[in-house]
Amino acid sequence: MPHTIRAVVVDPAAPGRLAIKPVELRDPDRDEVAVRVTAISLNRGETRRAVQQAEPGWRPGWDFAGVVEGEAADGSGPAKGTRVVGILPSGAWAEWVNCRSHAVAVLPGAVSDAQASTLPVAGLTALHALRQGGLLLGRKVLVDGASGGVGHLACQLALAAGAVVWGHVRREEQRAQVGAWCGGRVIVGPDLGVAKGEGPYWLILDSLGGAALSAAMDMLAPNGTCVTFGISDSATATVESRSFFGTGGARLYGLTLFHELMSVERGGIGLALLAAEIVAGRLKPQIAVEAGWNEVGSIAQRLIDRDFTGKAVLHVG
Repeated sequence: MPHTIRAVVVDPAAPGRLAIKPVELRDPDRDEVAVRVTAISLNRGETRRAVQQAEPGWRPGWDFAGVVEGEAADGSGPAKGTRVVGILPSGAWAEWVNCRSHAVAVLPGAVSDAQASTLPVAGLTALHALRQGGLLLGRKVLVDGASGGVGHLACQLALAAGAVVWGHVRREEQRAQVGAWCGGRVIVGPDLGVAKGEGPYWLILDSLGGAALSAAMDMLAPNGTCVTFGISDSATATVESRSFFGTGGARLYGLTLFHELMSVERGGIGLALLAAEIVAGRLKPQIAVEAGWNEVGSIAQRLIDRDFTGKAVLHVG
């Protein structure tokens, strides 16, 4: 039978349009684990929808970490009491969630709940984007928005794969921090075009869209790939067609994470890999804000306003 839990819901009357309210949680399906959530992280896409667009009552949330309290009836998931990290299409900002067993991964003891909660959307996006470049050993990789939630993880993962990584940021004060994630190779400038002098690049990761995407498509090496997965700056880009096709074999790949998780690889596989990278010391999530989930409204607004770089983690309870 459904039971009552607390969850974050869209409420136009609440600070930041987000409030913690009682909601009903259905019984889990046979291939779902029931998880008591301990930490969540906020991503700009879901947060912007909740704060600016969603209807009252909508339940946001993709990323969570917690403890399995109910095993999957079909035996496919981890045992009760196991710490896990997981991803949901929505509704993860809650005390309890039901999640498909293929979308969770067991957490090593060395990975904290806060670290784990940063991995699902940002980490999996970075991982799937980098995989579009194939073997990266010795290849030049450019990451725009390198100080952001996806960008800082992508830089570290590309460096771990042996790539020659360049991170682009707009402010000089971000140079040292980003340099630690990409071997000291940082390009600072108001637009991505300033990175052309270090190119051409085998792989470019674009989360900004607009002018950044236009510039990226003009900086690819022959047979190189630009992966675009965000429109933080603009949803419209102008392409110099002759430069793009004249490069020879250049490719533009549009990445939507939940499509990747359905058609390429289930989320639990990538989450386990990312957690192992933290244990190995090759991946260090940048947690800029850490607080209790009762502060979700104010922190969501700070994320929208770009008041900090890195990830925001909220502890549930």
